[in-house]
Amino acid sequence: MNVDVKCYAGYRGEETPRMLVMGNRKIGVLAILDRWLAPEHRYFKIKGDDQGTYIIRHDLMSWKWELTFYKQE
Repeated sequence: MNVDVKCYAGYRGEETPRMLVMGNRKIGVLAILDRWLAPEHRYFKIKGDDQGTYIIRHDLMSWKWELTFYKQE
């Protein structure tokens, strides 16, 4: 599922997700629980302000974000 992700570029220029936008729904990022790199993607496991856990990935070729996992607490 494609998702719009608002990011913050830190002092090292790395983009860190701050908000997910899915349709009219906005989910703030409370915490980055984990992050990892694959050859063509960057993954982030985040805790949303709705208490859900999300895994999103950023495609480095197309610059699109996708929701790959969701779990509601």
